[in-house]
Amino acid sequence: MSSTEPTTTILVYSDDRTTREQVRLAIGRRPAADLPKVEFVEVATPAVAMRTLDAGGIDIAVLDGEAVPAGGMGLARTIKEEIYNAPPVLVLIGRPQDAWLATWSRAEAVVSHPLDPIAVASAVAGLMRRRASDVTATS
Repeated sequence: MSSTEPTTTILVYSDDRTTREQVRLAIGRRPAADLPKVEFVEVATPAVAMRTLDAGGIDIAVLDGEAVPAGGMGLARTIKEEIYNAPPVLVLIGRPQDAWLATWSRAEAVVSHPLDPIAVASAVAGLMRRRASDVTATS
């Protein structure tokens, strides 16, 4: 394996270690055959999530909308307002009926609990493709 193989860095924010693990397992090493391998950065607090995103190098953010004390939808909106060139965001919501809130949060994708591994991997793959085309378009 070449050390120059491209990777995508995914930030996973949740105060629940089990949720972070479910996201990692759903996405796996590569969410689709045509995409690069992924690396995960797991964070449990909104402050660490913001610091990590502000430092750069994150390609996709997966945020738990049910996290405490700050849910992923509010954090997504903050990221979009405060982080220059913010990465695409997937918000994990508690109920499918809350999907309209993702519009307010400015998240690009939403998946509801209980997490369906195929839906999570598909949403992340879509965000990775979108991010790659955005980067190509601005190059």
